[in-house]
Amino acid sequence: MNADPLIVDTTARMLSERCGPEVVTAAEDGARPDALWEALDESALTRAWIPETLGGPGTSLADGFAIVRLAGTHTVPAPLAETLLAGWLASEAGLEAPEGPLTVAPVDAAAPLQLRGDVLAGSAKRVPFARVCEHIVAVYTSVRTNDSPNGGMEGGTDGAGNAHLGLALVPRRACTIEPGTSLAGEPCDTVVFDGAVPITRSTPVAVNLTERLQRMGAAMRSQQMAGALEGCLEQSLRYAADRRQFGRPIGKFQAVQHNLAVLAGEVAAATTSADAAASAIIRHGIDDDRTFLAVATAKIRCGQAAGAGAGIAHQIHGAMGFTREYSLQHRTRRLWAWRDEFGPETVWAIALGRHLARRGGDALWATVTAV
Repeated sequence: MNADPLIVDTTARMLSERCGPEVVTAAEDGARPDALWEALDESALTRAWIPETLGGPGTSLADGFAIVRLAGTHTVPAPLAETLLAGWLASEAGLEAPEGPLTVAPVDAAAPLQLRGDVLAGSAKRVPFARVCEHIVAVYTSVRTNDSPNGGMEGGTDGAGNAHLGLALVPRRACTIEPGTSLAGEPCDTVVFDGAVPITRSTPVAVNLTERLQRMGAAMRSQQMAGALEGCLEQSLRYAADRRQFGRPIGKFQAVQHNLAVLAGEVAAATTSADAAASAIIRHGIDDDRTFLAVATAKIRCGQAAGAGAGIAHQIHGAMGFTREYSLQHRTRRLWAWRDEFGPETVWAIALGRHLARRGGDALWATVTAV
């Protein structure tokens, strides 16, 4: 995965200057990070995955994944990753994403929203940053209505009776928001779409948009977890060098050195698997079986690393790591939240096991090496 060094350096510098721990803490207290968002928006980083033909900068997928990784490292308390994901999903459906912060729905819903005539029905739970976004990108399925000329299906099912899904851009003000908060202290809301009229929508297609969203979202969260773990390792190394006990830095003690080595191993595993998933999407496309294997592996391994890595980082820091004034807990709480979003490890492990079992034991080695 080769990202543009200029974009990476610009993003890293901007976030270092504008997204300090005080900004993250203030955001949890209800202060919107408007200055940070304006800087990100003016640099077009928020629209990186929108092609030029649809009004975006046409930045590569690799560049977008690099931006997402840095957003995780710096615990950006704004819907940067979600806006990138929403822009990508809208672009895939041929829709021009509006300006401003965006989010996506449904995220973990078992079924998509329903389009009845011209209005939506249904709700989506745990939609990140819904209350602060201007628009929501939502997957829907058409439902037959008696008063529509063609039954309201708009091509909503194929000849075998399988539902076709479409994508809708919905103004947040047209929805009812039931506020919620994630473990990270960020908005994670229930959105009720009943009666909401999309500003635009795609024609239903015989493509599983929900699965596409799940895969891309899982790859995105894997990158964020990898970035947050890198930040945890950097903080832990610095703390172990500065904190003195019994007349010497705690990093000189063998037990602490061992923990740091284990943490470094978890970080390496997370970053490698997250980059493998991103590379598979870039090389093979989101719908390819090889991409599924890479994304599933990344979400499983990054989730495991998030649990183990956060625990080790807090063990090294002791009570200091849990204090509100210290930024380690900004990263670890996001790790705990992100590992469950777009499917926790158990969901992806079951899906991966079933996928491999269907292919049979003889195809296992060829399947793994093809990724």
